[in-house]
Amino acid sequence: MASSPCGNTNFDSGLEIKTRSVEQTLIPLVSQITTLINHKDKPKKSERTLAAIHRVGQAVSVAVGRFVAVGEAIAAENQELKDEMSQACFEARRAGDAIAQLTDVGSASPSSQIDTRVTVFSDRTAMVKAARLLLSSVTKVLVLADRIVIKQIITSRNKVLVTLDHLERVSTFQEFVQIFSQFGNEMVEFAHLTGDRQNDLKDEKKKARMAAARAVLEKCTMMLLTASKTCLRHPDCESARINKDAVFHRMRCALEQVIEIVTEARSCGDSKVLPVSIYNGIRDFKSRVEYLRENLYSWSPQDMGSQLDILVERTEDFTDSPYTSHEQRQAILGLCQLARQEAQQLLQCWIEAQSAHAKQPPEDMEVSILKTCQSVSDLRRELHKAAVSRASDQLKVHGEQLSLRALKAAGAEGNLEAVTEYSCTLTEQKEQLVETCRLLCHVSGTEPLEITCIHAEETFHVIGPQIISAAQTLALHPSSKIAKENLEVFCEAWESQLCDMALLVREINDVFEGDKRPYLSLPRPGKHSANLKTSKSVKLDAEEQTSMAKLGLELRLLSSDVDTEIEKWDDQEHEIVRQSQCLASMAYNMYLFTRGEGLLKTTADFFHQGEVLSEEGLQLCSSLRTFAVQLVDEEKSTVLTEMEKLVAQCQQLQMGGKTPVQGKTATFQKVDTFIQTTKGILTVVLSVLPYCNKLHRKYKSERSSLSSPQDWRERQDTSTPVKEEGTLNGKNSSNGFGIKSLEQHMASINLLEGK
Repeated sequence: MASSPCGNTNFDSGLEIKTRSVEQTLIPLVSQITTLINHKDKPKKSERTLAAIHRVGQAVSVAVGRFVAVGEAIAAENQELKDEMSQACFEARRAGDAIAQLTDVGSASPSSQIDTRVTVFSDRTAMVKAARLLLSSVTKVLVLADRIVIKQIITSRNKVLVTLDHLERVSTFQEFVQIFSQFGNEMVEFAHLTGDRQNDLKDEKKKARMAAARAVLEKCTMMLLTASKTCLRHPDCESARINKDAVFHRMRCALEQVIEIVTEARSCGDSKVLPVSIYNGIRDFKSRVEYLRENLYSWSPQDMGSQLDILVERTEDFTDSPYTSHEQRQAILGLCQLARQEAQQLLQCWIEAQSAHAKQPPEDMEVSILKTCQSVSDLRRELHKAAVSRASDQLKVHGEQLSLRALKAAGAEGNLEAVTEYSCTLTEQKEQLVETCRLLCHVSGTEPLEITCIHAEETFHVIGPQIISAAQTLALHPSSKIAKENLEVFCEAWESQLCDMALLVREINDVFEGDKRPYLSLPRPGKHSANLKTSKSVKLDAEEQTSMAKLGLELRLLSSDVDTEIEKWDDQEHEIVRQSQCLASMAYNMYLFTRGEGLLKTTADFFHQGEVLSEEGLQLCSSLRTFAVQLVDEEKSTVLTEMEKLVAQCQQLQMGGKTPVQGKTATFQKVDTFIQTTKGILTVVLSVLPYCNKLHRKYKSERSSLSSPQDWRERQDTSTPVKEEGTLNGKNSSNGFGIKSLEQHMASINLLEGK
């Protein structure tokens, strides 16, 4: 018996893929390997089938060879990964050669009895082993290359930290200006690297934490500038020093959090797990109660009672709060009591059913299950109502910014006594907002939103005292322009966080009501301008609303057409489909705004939605670029041309969002421009969706049938080696450190889907 060309291996295949780029790079390889293993095992093989299998096997081998060459070059430039990368490349090359040997069936006679070569037909086990080895080794090469991206982020962070230390110790304005310029350049580089990483992460919790940390860095950069200048101008002022130290400390914490996310490290401050929210606790409790219909013995009655007690105990965050109204407190306590009563009734029925050795719950127990689930659902609804109504009330009260205005006025007058008085008022408001964020976290509904609530809570907790120290500095130096500017910056940061909180409340409401369309309340790069000034909200009058409704009608029709095209896709989970649906949903929200309806109430809301839409459009461009890698020349050119049109429209919308406006006329014109540009984006999406759907179906059909070797021959003849852009250390690569080159070479495997 002939030996297998690929022997046993102890290579570790249990690698966790944490980024979308690695996952997407592996898809073509998985597709082709699956096709080879799952070929139709017929007694007679046609020449066409043999030629097809031979070509696919050779193509896999050649593509793996190119892929390995890039991996080996990366290993040569990164000594710390050289051994692991070289071993993974060796295994990948060995597996590729084995697959080429196993698929070398073109010259074999299928009816011959004397051909003793090991092939995919005679030894399917060998093919499976080779495939597993190839997948695990290629995955390891990609994961190792991804470590280099992480190393690049860490290196960038270290540069920022060194410069931050220098900034903290400067003693002259001239030295500060010089170092701050360097710091700005390093922060831009760090922002680009972490932004790419955030978009690439698969884990939504990590994405949310990364977004929160990057938002802190973005806002603190401006604070650092004015706080440091104030401290340099007034070096003996204690409040100015406290103000500056708080900014530096917060930036260091945010930088550390980014590194913890990308390296999956656990610091003392992050070792705790997110507290279980009431929303999740009720959802788990209901799920377990409802499962009793399937299995009466899935858990014990004592455990159910304990879990309900924990839930009721958590509601004390609402009932013990001095800011909860008497009516809300009584309603929550009443529903807790009702839930206990219904659960007690269920316990009795349950114990009786178990004593009778029943296999299914009797009718009275079924009724108790329904009542228990309904009671905790009513409790959840009341808690949601309490948290959201309190948040809305506070946003209305604090939206007037009376305490901030009073602090600024008292500081400018040099009135320390008044500053102390208004500081107490601001501190009380801060405590209210912090507690409200904590309650919103209980009812947020998703882990990313929980993280956003925690970020909002921490932001209010930190910025409140910073505003007070900045006001004290101004009161001590009322003629200081830089002290006045510094206070203004911190007040604007407070106002900005209030705007973020309003968006957060809306998204929590959407989740509660079952509408999970993305409003993206998570802090995002570019969401705030450099000086943190927020656009003033403007409400349109009846005449303007009528005019705007006419403009929005075509937007409504286009979003409807996009939805129609999306429904024609078989693969509703495809990235292109998901992102197009997201664009259509946000465009529809903008249309509702033109009618004076929906969740977008002011022009500030409208402009923010447009900026989010442009970012989602750029994500769609990225997906189109990935999709185009599979295509042949003419098809690829068409998709890339449409993608470039979409990029231009999205960038135009982003630029429009950064343009400040004053007065109603300018605001009205900006709304009109946003609508026109959004229409342009949807027009491109409407053009590219059916074309991509046709290509997706075409290549999916070819992949599943192993027919038409002539097509593969033509694609192989017309394909050219991928030209690498930039250098292997990734300095000119969007993915950094050679991963782009690995992705490009791996894509050449996908002959059955084009290229």
